[in-house]
Amino acid sequence: MSGRVMVGIFQDESDILSVTREVRKQGYTIRDIYAPYAVHGLDKAMGLQPSRLPWVCFLLGLIGAAAKVAFEYWTTASDWPVNVGGKPWNSLPAFVPITFEVMVLFAGVSTVFAFFLVSRLYPGRRAASVIPGVTNDRFALVLQETDAAFEPALVRRLLERHGAVEVIERAEESLP
Repeated sequence: MSGRVMVGIFQDESDILSVTREVRKQGYTIRDIYAPYAVHGLDKAMGLQPSRLPWVCFLLGLIGAAAKVAFEYWTTASDWPVNVGGKPWNSLPAFVPITFEVMVLFAGVSTVFAFFLVSRLYPGRRAASVIPGVTNDRFALVLQETDAAFEPALVRRLLERHGAVEVIERAEESLP
């Protein structure tokens, strides 16, 4: 494999949506799409799977709530049982408000960290763009050559037929 990619630059979001659907229909591999804002329906057009981040949030929230209930039970019933107003030491209804707050805090903060980890957004990392300034006002579709069926002339005509302002062919090593 030569490691070539074709970058199509578009002005309009309807163009990027239509070309993405057509490219997937013809079996080309989409490496990435760069856009200045979130485009409704682009994830489905790219064939992306739904995010698992809500499940991560739910699971981490349950873990936080369970850890808080265990900690509160341990402190009030085992480690330092104090009779406050005649309530039992293991009074679960008294734990509910604080447990809910800790669950929300743990789920929210953990989900943000999980998102940064999955997205590889580490502190100090510089954003890399395929074309400088492309996400200011334009959209870019990056197609990757995966096999011999990737014919650059056909791909160029396909991109131009769907309204590409510019089509660039590059070696993959020069892309971020």
